[in-house]
Amino acid sequence: MPRSLELGLNRIFRSRWGVAIVLAVIVLAIVGLGRLFAGDHDSSQPSLGAGSPAPAVSVDPSEDDSVIDTEPPPRPSTSPGRAQPEAVAYAFASAWADHQDITPKAWRDQLLPNATKKLANELEGVDPASVPADRVVGRPSLVPVGTTVVNAVVTMDSGKLSLRLISPNGHWLVDGIDWESA
Repeated sequence: MPRSLELGLNRIFRSRWGVAIVLAVIVLAIVGLGRLFAGDHDSSQPSLGAGSPAPAVSVDPSEDDSVIDTEPPPRPSTSPGRAQPEAVAYAFASAWADHQDITPKAWRDQLLPNATKKLANELEGVDPASVPADRVVGRPSLVPVGTTVVNAVVTMDSGKLSLRLISPNGHWLVDGIDWESA
């Protein structure tokens, strides 16, 4: 053992704090190993690992501020004369899949009427040849998040296109896209 390490350990074991820390580590190790090998945990309780039971969670259904929301989800609002979110999602997905024999600029331009400026900027320079789908095969399914936010999933020929639509002023636009291969 190097001399400097030996001197450091001697100082630790001579101080009260050092002795207390070493004893605490030894006790914790013994208790932990005892629980691990004893197998005395209650099998009716879910385990968090290494034999420690999960804390019990209790919810009183009579409380007014329960976790479960019984209200229906908010309905998306659309200004009169504007397209509904489902129509915008379908139009965007169709334009997104129309990527054969087209320039990047022309492909992006066909997406712009249904995209926010933020998304349009993110699509700048994207090569349409990288689009993994060729056609829409299903109607968009909508999940309202609020009156001005909707998530849409469009089934394509090779996966699912997830779209986030926003409507801060009653005009629905796609603000985010994600792809999941089939």
